[in-house]
Amino acid sequence: MKNNRIIAIMMTTTMLAAAFAGCLSDDEKIDLDESDGGYDYASDVDNHRMLMGDVCDIKDLSGAHDWDGVKEIYENGEHAEKSDGSYRTLMGFADASEKNHAYDEYYGADGSWNDFVSAAIDGTGPFAGESDTVRDQAVEKGIQNGVMTAYAIHELNAAILKAEAGNWGPDGAQHAWDEGWAFYHGPDDSNADYDGCGPYATADKRAGNFGTTNDDGTALTNVATLAAMKDGLTALQNEDMQGVIDARDEVLKNIIIVYSQASVRYASKMTDDLAAGDAADYDKHQAEGHAFYRVIEAYVAEYTSICYNMVSHTVSSDNSQASCDAYMYLENYTSQNDPDGEEFTGCYNSVTHAQHEGMSQEECEAFGWYANYYSDKIVAMFDLANEGDSSADYEDDIRSWLQPVWDHFGITAEDIGTLE
Repeated sequence: MKNNRIIAIMMTTTMLAAAFAGCLSDDEKIDLDESDGGYDYASDVDNHRMLMGDVCDIKDLSGAHDWDGVKEIYENGEHAEKSDGSYRTLMGFADASEKNHAYDEYYGADGSWNDFVSAAIDGTGPFAGESDTVRDQAVEKGIQNGVMTAYAIHELNAAILKAEAGNWGPDGAQHAWDEGWAFYHGPDDSNADYDGCGPYATADKRAGNFGTTNDDGTALTNVATLAAMKDGLTALQNEDMQGVIDARDEVLKNIIIVYSQASVRYASKMTDDLAAGDAADYDKHQAEGHAFYRVIEAYVAEYTSICYNMVSHTVSSDNSQASCDAYMYLENYTSQNDPDGEEFTGCYNSVTHAQHEGMSQEECEAFGWYANYYSDKIVAMFDLANEGDSSADYEDDIRSWLQPVWDHFGITAEDIGTLE
């Protein structure tokens, strides 16, 4: 009898243990290692890495047009559980103010990425009346690329700020730097394979489109970004501020390459769609281009500004508003430093000291600065209300509009590649 009671107790204990084990979520069973994609973390960023699981699940739900399911995970979280039982959420970051990235200042609103994503989920604002396909592309691209890239950039800049404050260690700047890679890449462990849902995965896809991969099929941008992330972590460990800044700038340069490629690709698809008379695919590809360009717009727009002459209808070589606004017409002018010198009549720039002898006063006074000029053209092309121009070659157009950006960042034609 006593043995029977012991056996019964043992069976009950075993069943309870099994029941409790069954209550554990898949995430709680996941034992992440200490590296992802060749980057060795200096700190514990497991919670941050697991946020990529939310991105993957949202992509699946968005593709099925399950907007309630998308909203639930986006707003409340699913995989990135914190130590206090609450969840890190994609919306929590996208809607936050005073983050260390350029988007909110550029768009003039806190939570600018949340404005974009939430409008796509809800079918409001620029997405009012748009198809589920268009909304899906905006949600998927907006979260995987926009929100996660913004998150990564924020953390790299946060690392620099912490280092400037003297907090160089694995609990400070190094931890923030690690978070940057976690949000860019995601965990690649076999039982939490979420690395296909972040910006890293997009970079590999676009490199495949443009012939800019290494022999292993990895995007050269990802190779360079990984090297920069490693260099930046080493610089933090050595308290080398310039090394950290250089690494951050290299990451940003490669992000610009990736999303330039993405913007060019979908501009090209739009041209093909118009030629084929396929309005549905045109709308879909326009939405993708719209989301992809938005990833870099805040970082590149200023380098697309021009100094334009309304009389000659030419673009001057002036690359700043100060020099563009500095043209003045002089007649029979003699320099005070050389009163016996030759008189000058023509157009003079008081910043660059360039002289345009013989230029008329009308033309001299017709220079004007047009901020973000070419960027605005790209935005207009990807505007969902733009039904397109069948005579346009959007790939050629966007390449020419982005060329000043590539020149500024030292991005070559080989870096961008050829669309295949």
